[in-house]
This record gives sequence, C-alpha cells and structure tokens, in this order.
Amino acid sequence: MTTIRPVEAADIEQIVLLEPQIFESDAWSESMIRDELSADHRSYFVAVDGNSVVGYAGLLAVGAEGDVQTIALSEQYRGKGIGRELLNTLIDAARQRQARQLFLEVRADNANAIALYQSSGFEILGERPGYYQPGNVAAIVMRRNID
Repeated sequence: MTTIRPVEAADIEQIVLLEPQIFESDAWSESMIRDELSADHRSYFVAVDGNSVVGYAGLLAVGAEGDVQTIALSEQYRGKGIGRELLNTLIDAARQRQARQLFLEVRADNANAIALYQSSGFEILGERPGYYQPGNVAAIVMRRNID
C-alpha cells in the first residue's frame, strides 16, 4: 500500500535516483534537488511503498500564489491514482498556506499529465514554445483557483 507523507532527509537519496529515470533529459541534478528541498516557501511530499520512495511532489507557495514545482512517479506506479493523490496533497498544502491560485507548467507532449490536471480543475492559460530543453518541447501553462 502506498502512503503520502512529507519528505524526510533520508528520502533524498532515493529521489536523486528516481529523477533521471522519470524525467530523463529534463532531470534535475542532485545539487538542484537538494537546494529545492531546503529552499524557503517549499512543501515536498513523497509517495512511499514499503521503504521505497516511488514518487514525489513539490509546491512553492508565497502569498496568494502557489506553483507546482514537480510531480514525479515511477512508471510502474502510474495509472493507480497516486499522481492524483500527490496533486491533491499539493492543493491542500497550498490552501493551508492561504494561496488563492495554483499554477504549473507541463510538457505539451505529456497528454496524461495534462488530462490529470484538467480533471483536477486546472485550466490552460497558454503555451511557452521551446520551454523544455533539450528537445525544444513547449510548456503548457495552467492555473487552478483554490477555494
């Protein structure tokens, strides 16, 4: 059974190993991950199966706005509702931080993620051509109001 909980220092090593498996050429380096997890105004969560981190998600929230920094899930755990649980956890964290809107960018070629976000109340605001490099893939910018 998979559980969602706040990230702990002991999780970092597993997150660093998962990042390139999930994001390939878009992966953050270990130093970027460590810096992000310790930065101000962040809330990070992991999805854990037994002792293994199988996914993670992060939020940046300052004032009335929040931004989904990342949602990552091992391929074998996709399609089981865990990504939605991670997203809902971020939405709840943004609400607790009194954010009124939540933004995100998603690769234009990630139809499953776009569908998840739309079914969770996010609307498409626009596109940023060539945002993801290498690969020159556009980012779809999305927003959700938080009630």
